[in-house]
Amino acid sequence: MFQAGSLIAREEGVRALWKGLTPFSTQLCAKYALRFSTNAFYQGLMRDKDGNLGNGGRMAAGFAAGVTEALILVTPFEVVKIRLQQQKGLAKEALKYKGPIHTAGVIVREEGVRGLWSGATPTVMRNGTNQLCMFWAKHNFDRIYWGKAEGDGKALTPGQSMASGFSAAILGPIATCPFDVVKTRLMAQAGAPPGTVKYSGLVDALIKIGRDEGVLSLWRGLTPRLMRIPPGQAIVWAVSDQVTGYFEARARAQRAAGK
Repeated sequence: MFQAGSLIAREEGVRALWKGLTPFSTQLCAKYALRFSTNAFYQGLMRDKDGNLGNGGRMAAGFAAGVTEALILVTPFEVVKIRLQQQKGLAKEALKYKGPIHTAGVIVREEGVRGLWSGATPTVMRNGTNQLCMFWAKHNFDRIYWGKAEGDGKALTPGQSMASGFSAAILGPIATCPFDVVKTRLMAQAGAPPGTVKYSGLVDALIKIGRDEGVLSLWRGLTPRLMRIPPGQAIVWAVSDQVTGYFEARARAQRAAGK
């Protein structure tokens, strides 16, 4: 990871390490809003008549939320981000893609609207599996670490939420790294001239990468993902739990006042 970072900085300049920042940050904000809202919706569908939600229902709701975010937001933003990151050099006039909006326009013009959803299948599998792991693990780490059960009114401190969120976020990248590797390969080859495409789809890519580069290559890039995702999720859960806790306490106070 450090060798790659230093090589990019040396050959393309330090600013190249932030290529694709605009679509990435825009996608991230929208993705988390969609992820948490759809997960709450799907959890509501999975609850029994008494309002209880088991681990199976929690995992199914997380998977459905991940699939939703992958299809609506993640795939097109990832396609744009990867195309921008693929470009080398600093001369703007030599670059095919000039920015996020320009990139999306070029892709639609040259490859059709479906070009923005290149690599959708592995993205769906990655995000679905990741959110399945995330929401299930966060709930259980809250219970194991802090003895918190859903709906018990117990408020976690930001530090406690960060510890649970960090721990929960480790599982997802390990489980989904092969899908992430395949997704990047498929998105990178989209739009290539006929006859030069190496992978025909998810399964074909998994087989060829494992055969040609070794099975462990499917977990290539895991270290930087583990350095990025768990700390980010720790922050997300610290904020989310505090905001959710505030509104839950407010709702309880209003119900108590109504009685």
